[in-house]
Amino acid sequence: MKTPAPMSERLRSPFALLLLMSIALQLGFAAWTGVVYNFAEAEGGLNGADIGLQQTIREIPGFLSFAAVFFLLVFREQTFALVSLALLGLGVAITGYFPSLTGLLITTFIMSLGFHYYETVNQSLQMQWLPKETAPRQLGVLLAASSVGQLVVFVLIILLWEWMNWSYRDLFLFFGVVTLVLVAFMAVWFPRFPDGVLQHKKLILRKRYWLYYLLTFFSGARRQIFVVFAAWMMIERFGYEVHQVSILFLINVGFNMLFAPYIGGLIGRFGERAALSFEYIGLILVFVAYAFVWDPVFGAALYVIDHFFFALAIAMKTYFQKIADPADFAPTSSVAFTINHIAAVIIPVTFGLLWLASPAAVFLAGAAMAACSLAAAQLIPRLPAPGNETTLSARVAKPAE
Repeated sequence: MKTPAPMSERLRSPFALLLLMSIALQLGFAAWTGVVYNFAEAEGGLNGADIGLQQTIREIPGFLSFAAVFFLLVFREQTFALVSLALLGLGVAITGYFPSLTGLLITTFIMSLGFHYYETVNQSLQMQWLPKETAPRQLGVLLAASSVGQLVVFVLIILLWEWMNWSYRDLFLFFGVVTLVLVAFMAVWFPRFPDGVLQHKKLILRKRYWLYYLLTFFSGARRQIFVVFAAWMMIERFGYEVHQVSILFLINVGFNMLFAPYIGGLIGRFGERAALSFEYIGLILVFVAYAFVWDPVFGAALYVIDHFFFALAIAMKTYFQKIADPADFAPTSSVAFTINHIAAVIIPVTFGLLWLASPAAVFLAGAAMAACSLAAAQLIPRLPAPGNETTLSARVAKPAE
């Protein structure tokens, strides 16, 4: 039996760094998400179309994620992840000082630049540092750790807003500065870990990854319906205030903390196709229900269920990890984030205008996107591997690229 590493080593291990980075991300991003819509309406006077524009600006750095591979010519991936988290913290900290539409667009862009470049390189580090055999369960643990960070954030928001009467500016500044402090701690505490496999320092598009690219595209399109319009519905249609939105997020966090590690284990047991199919069927039903819901309690229940299904997106990462050349992790993560955000740049602003005419049409379009994802997921083989990337691969007798 393998002897467990000493506690001192585990506290300074790559997995420990991934855990702490997951928490740091949420201290900044979850706080921004939990407050920004109320801030935009109360102090910025924004409407649905403005929010759509703001979210399009938020997604532009995601569309530019392919450029991360060029930054890796200068920075090591671990360093680049910490720099990106620091940029996110800075963007959050200054948001409350600029309540106008223009100010919100600028601070959103700064925050989002850090968020998306961190997510790009973090996905690469996860695939390099986590063994394939244990990756589904460990990714579940990381998701649970991320939920712990969210839990802390939303509890603090409720306490600081409802009981201590903090302003929007105070909230943004506090959580942004805490994120920056945690990044500084990680930079000092953790050693520089070697990369798992030397990564290609150029953009790579491989034909054999086409299904992963397609699923990634639909994921980006579909996610905007939840991130932008489901959240906006809670505020505009049902009148949820800051502390009430935070309570909804707390419920979502509780689900992730309880079930995320088990979800990872179930993905490892039943496979990526089954997990993603279950997610997409659930999302179709949720989006159709969104289109016709007018009861605030039922709407809140749908919002929680919607969030739960996104935990199954772990299967996207493990699917790619199984089919990919390890040297492709970083460049393909960059390209995949760009593909993910092609629709994400277009949908918020266009659907923001559609929202003014028919909110139901926005959610029915989301259901259609989930249906497309469901159809594509059926092409995932039971045992994905290089040369067996899709159920069509066995019919095409040619070597993997």
